[in-house]
Amino acid sequence: MGKLQIRVLGDPVLRERGRDVDAFDAALWRLADDMLETMYDAPGVGLAAQQVGLSLRLFVYDPGDGTGSGAVANPEVTLLEEEGEIEQDEGCLSIPGHYFPTRRAARVRLSGQDLDGRPIVAEADGLLARIFQHETDHTNGMLFIDRLDPDARRAAMAQINAGELDLRALKGRGAGD
Repeated sequence: MGKLQIRVLGDPVLRERGRDVDAFDAALWRLADDMLETMYDAPGVGLAAQQVGLSLRLFVYDPGDGTGSGAVANPEVTLLEEEGEIEQDEGCLSIPGHYFPTRRAARVRLSGQDLDGRPIVAEADGLLARIFQHETDHTNGMLFIDRLDPDARRAAMAQINAGELDLRALKGRGAGD
């Protein structure tokens, strides 16, 4: 299949909670490979199934630190509150060209399944923790702008809407997270 089209803000699939992955087969492996190819081409560090038009609880990632890529089905994130929160600029391939300060947990525990259906549990901090939170939000139908406080979200939406023509132009090209 290869590179997929990345859906942008306004596409209803981005607001859908994905259905759980229940078939861990060759088709899932192909989808994950295609999603990774799309993510690298964009370029991005994570990509959820919703971003390529599939209402499925699956994401791929690669923090670019040499640890390699991964895929997680049916992800759940637990915030490790004792580590606190960090506010950093965050962007999304589905809202191209826009970055906003977003508060996230500094450290998280991710649980889910690998592409063979085996349980996985990982603890992460820094960029990887941010990726896990951002992509898990996508699988639940949430965008990072939903995490902004009300005033910041209004300002972000005004900025995004001011560039609405750019979003429509990008929609057909497959730019995204």
